Amino acid sequence: MKLAPFTIKHLAKMIAGDTEGWPYRSGPDLVKLFNEYGFRDVYEQGFPTRYIFVEEKLRALNGKDVLRELIKDLLDSRNWMNTQKELKPVEECAAQVSDLLKYDNYEVIRDRMFFKVRSLSGSLISVEVPFKKPSDITEIAIEEQINKCRDKIASEDYDGAITNARSLVETLLISIERELDSNAPDPDGDLVRSYNRVRILLNLDPSRKDVSDALKQVLSGLSSVVHGLATMRNKMSDAHATSYRPAKHHAKLAVNAAKTVADFLFETMAYQKTKGLLPSKNRS
Repeated sequence: MKLAPFTIKHLAKMIAGDTEGWPYRSGPDLVKLFNEYGFRDVYEQGFPTRYIFVEEKLRALNGKDVLRELIKDLLDSRNWMNTQKELKPVEECAAQVSDLLKYDNYEVIRDRMFFKVRSLSGSLISVEVPFKKPSDITEIAIEEQINKCRDKIASEDYDGAITNARSLVETLLISIERELDSNAPDPDGDLVRSYNRVRILLNLDPSRKDVSDALKQVLSGLSSVVHGLATMRNKMSDAHATSYRPAKHHAKLAVNAAKTVADFLFETMAYQKTKGLLPSKNRS
């Protein structure tokens, strides 16, 4: 997390409590706070002006993800309890920080009882890789990833939920293809092409003559869902489409669609394994 000097200067005054309506932190309080983030300072004679001390520490942490945790601690509502000073509501202070961070492409959002920082840039969304090897693919693992997507929705990180939903489908496809095809190409980020290859490996090609008309319609619909997930995520990351901000119901639709696709692919592979219908990995 990288902040501009202007942001650091004003954030330092908020942390120190020099900004009107913010909880006051004494010199010893500030030393204790930053020592929790790796510093080893001691409060003693000659201690600098409080907000200057905070500025120095923020500059040292600038560019590191730990800044997110520091801001989360800063906006912990418990800091507003049992203070003699008349303070602004924590929600108002969180909005003040968010307005400041937006110039650095971040914002503050509520996450249940706390506040957290998230990026406003789609390309900076943190994406977990759900499966590192085929043996990692289980029904439980898929459900865990879906629950993480739902957690993002609960914290109003809708673009993050959509990104992780797409990532779940993409990494599942890659894992299945690598398990079934020793000549699987390197991932290229094209979700639709990856799905089309896996669809053939799993005997799900709608053009097969032994596939019923009803199932063909369902399989065609599944292809449309995968295409939609790819298009939705690409639109979010398009520099020329920054006006698109997904709503909650868009994120829920994407996550539920990803779960449907992931569950179906996993169960299809498991079923066809037991029937001996899957291709040998020694394909040429």
